[in-house]
Amino acid sequence: MRHSSMQTAVDKAFAIALGLKAVDALSEVAGGLWLLLIDPQWLQGRAAAFFAPELREDPGDFLATHVLQWVAHFKQHAMLFAAAYLLSHGVAKLVVVLEIVRGRLWAYPGLIVLTALFAAYQLYHMAVAGLTPGYLVLTLFDLLIIVLTAVEYAKLRSHPRHMQRTPPT
Repeated sequence: MRHSSMQTAVDKAFAIALGLKAVDALSEVAGGLWLLLIDPQWLQGRAAAFFAPELREDPGDFLATHVLQWVAHFKQHAMLFAAAYLLSHGVAKLVVVLEIVRGRLWAYPGLIVLTALFAAYQLYHMAVAGLTPGYLVLTLFDLLIIVLTAVEYAKLRSHPRHMQRTPPT
């Protein structure tokens, strides 16, 4: 009985993590499409107009000055690279998540490998650029996805009939 309740908790955790991964993938696709549609000068102008009232009150405002510096460095080729990066990652994640939902066994190792590659890049990025809370949380989430996916995959491989009938909930 205890094993059954634990298995149910792992199944629920996997389903929630998979849903979050799908939201992440959709966000990346939306962000990539958005970057393809906007002009860097337009973005710089909107950001300057948005933060102008805050900068009149406090010329050294941390958030406003950093966002404006960040946006000022946007160039068309950098935006195209960022768009391609987001779109490729988002579409790849979306494909494997949807195939897992459809009950395709091959998608489990696909999600593990894809997520491991993203986690490895994030670890590299943190080693080079420094540790940031966002990258740390994202990397820990990816490691959790890998563990939950491996557990679910092992369970499905040991009971192939179960996999055919019921994709994760």
